[in-house]
Amino acid sequence: MDSLRDLLPIVLVVAFFQIVVIQQPLENVADIFIGIVFIVLGLTFFIYGLEMGLFPIGESMAHAFARKGSVWWLSLFAFSLGFGTTVAEPALIAIANEAADIAADSGHIEASDAAREAYANGLRYTVALSVGCAILLGVIRILLNWSIQYLIMGGYIIVVIVTAFAPAEIIGIAYDSGGVTTSTITVPLVTALGIGLASSISGRNPMLDGFGLIAFASLLPIIFVLLYGIIV
Repeated sequence: MDSLRDLLPIVLVVAFFQIVVIQQPLENVADIFIGIVFIVLGLTFFIYGLEMGLFPIGESMAHAFARKGSVWWLSLFAFSLGFGTTVAEPALIAIANEAADIAADSGHIEASDAAREAYANGLRYTVALSVGCAILLGVIRILLNWSIQYLIMGGYIIVVIVTAFAPAEIIGIAYDSGGVTTSTITVPLVTALGIGLASSISGRNPMLDGFGLIAFASLLPIIFVLLYGIIV
């Protein structure tokens, strides 16, 4: 019922514009209804999966690393978690492939499957590397109790500066890459890591210090992809 309630506004908006504004009947109503049922079920199972699996394992591993007291292994885990989840992010795979197709069609890269694959993989791994560094930076911030607002403000100043030197074709992709990385796979694990780490360190407040890793994961990909555009 919660998933159905969350999906209902979208259904009402689409139905309103289809019936009142466009004034055309919906085609394949049966297929649309079945699709909506699948979406509701998918959202329900996905949320239960997060609550039962991803959040607990992220928090438990953060507690375990904090008890172990090894900053090296914690840092390596944070980087690997950010890199691995981003490489597997469906939204990033989709936008990288789309960007490669458009780059080939516009003549910026060779119009071949090999060139498209190389461009898409380069973009994916650049973003994955940036998210790994972002999560590492977020963990160091929690450990050293750095102020997040100054880091974020400084990061966006760098974004503005680098944007001035980046080719126009990469700017839109760079800004979008910051959003697509923080999606279904990355967000739950990274959030759980931050909350678990802040909960297990004396003097840290999970509400104040546990959140904020996603902000770094959205910011650094913009910088890295802009630099990727300048270099490549």
